Amino acid sequence: MRIWFNRWFTTVTHFIELIRANEEGRRFEFFGTHTNKDALYLQYCDYAFTEPSISGEAYIDFCLEFCQKHRIDIFIPRKENVGISKRLADFEAIGVKVLVCPDSKLMETLDHKAAAYHSILQKEEAGAELVALPDFYVVNTINDFKIAYKTLRDIGHTVCFKPVIGEGATGFRVIEDKIESIDQLFKRASSRRLPYHYACEILSQQEVFPDLMILEYLEGPEYSIDCVASNQRLHAAIPRMKGEGRVREIVDHHELIQLAHRFHQHFQLPYIFNIQVKYNHGVPKLLEINPRMSGGMHFSCLTGVNLPYLAIKILLGEEVGPLEPKFGIRACHLEKEIILDKDLFA
Repeated sequence: MRIWFNRWFTTVTHFIELIRANEEGRRFEFFGTHTNKDALYLQYCDYAFTEPSISGEAYIDFCLEFCQKHRIDIFIPRKENVGISKRLADFEAIGVKVLVCPDSKLMETLDHKAAAYHSILQKEEAGAELVALPDFYVVNTINDFKIAYKTLRDIGHTVCFKPVIGEGATGFRVIEDKIESIDQLFKRASSRRLPYHYACEILSQQEVFPDLMILEYLEGPEYSIDCVASNQRLHAAIPRMKGEGRVREIVDHHELIQLAHRFHQHFQLPYIFNIQVKYNHGVPKLLEINPRMSGGMHFSCLTGVNLPYLAIKILLGEEVGPLEPKFGIRACHLEKEIILDKDLFA
């Protein structure tokens, strides 16, 4: 079977290797595409191609043409995965299975952080118990930014902000009241911290700016919960804690595993997804939900659960037996040099 990964991040290399090493000995051919010919995961694909720098419907049309031309069986999209979800029928019509949530409205909601939070609030107002949310506001003017900041500060929160649409920590900043001493600059401040007056100065450059979430900053430990599921059943939820530096701890954290089960019960995300939470004053609060493979998912696979391969089995309608993750693992990683194959695209 032929699998295509489009414009993924570098750690998809680990997912490719995990699928290759599946315990059933099934053989796959891997296709990779990216606008950057030096994207490292392309070196691990059987066939690599450069993509055009396009987006939206034009990009989805390119995906359909690519699938037809290269007889792709399974498409695992990252770029434009929301738009691709809306056009699943077009891919199914040419015999391509797509590893993406088929509920395009849910995909659109989860892609927008504020909409995801409001969706959870609506379910909880209807009686569901899902996950605690940080105190937050959505703003797009400097006046509303100042009001939201003051409101959160008056409650006693350290304040942070991030775009409502974005991956990882892109655009995330923690607001410092002041950064005016050498000690603060060298020891406390970082590229993700900036003074309140500087944030106001930047945001004042436009009368209306793209929507920002202004939130309570969560001070405690951060966890990612990697999940594999069908519509009806959550097969595994594997919490990993972000330790110091690059250390990750895979933990049998009952509270977080139950949180994942509650989430799946109400949203029924299939295949593979990731829930990110961070603690504040002993309470796990939601950061975001990723309806796709997370960048660090390969750490969770150290438990003996081959998450990407299991997601493919579920996509193909195959049975998944009982899973018994081995917890209590602490792991880290080293950088590795890669000699780029000049003939890869020949």
